[in-house]
Amino acid sequence: MDGSEGIKGATGIGALVGAAVRRERLRAGLSASELARAAGLAKSTLSQLESGSGNPAIETLWRLADALGVSVAALLEAPRGEVDVIRAGEGPPTRSDHADYLARLLSAAGPGSRRDLYLIEATPGAPHLSAGHLSPAHGPGTREHVVVMRGRARLGPEGREVELAAGDYAAYPADAPHTFEALEPDTRAVLIIEHG
Repeated sequence: MDGSEGIKGATGIGALVGAAVRRERLRAGLSASELARAAGLAKSTLSQLESGSGNPAIETLWRLADALGVSVAALLEAPRGEVDVIRAGEGPPTRSDHADYLARLLSAAGPGSRRDLYLIEATPGAPHLSAGHLSPAHGPGTREHVVVMRGRARLGPEGREVELAAGDYAAYPADAPHTFEALEPDTRAVLIIEHG
């Protein structure tokens, strides 16, 4: 199997991520041990993910994507059709291990494109930290664009966060530590990651 097919017997997000991680690992010419070491994971954890039986947290996906030199979206997106439709509540979901934060990939950057599109669902509690000790930074020159659709959120680079309400927009550098914190229950936002 070249990694582009689904994992036999596995379904859903686990199968999608497993096949993508294996495909990208093979494309990068890495052994499972080399990728596990580069991503700071146990080889058994990587093996479980590649078999399609895991459901990794967003922090794990960022570490894998960073080690593979790809975007997280490349590990989440299903093959494209002529017309792509993702219904409400669908789309590959990834959760944070440290915050009540869920990101659903809506569209990954295709060839020649520099952006990924996510729907964020979050509730008050611990903020989701990106580029901290739990999650690596995005690549150099990366920016995030956020539109809050419902609720309120505090977000942006650490120490320069802004508060947004429904309908508000902000953009900021995402190649340094940054955060997203829901300030109201059932906060929803659209996030575009523009790769540098």
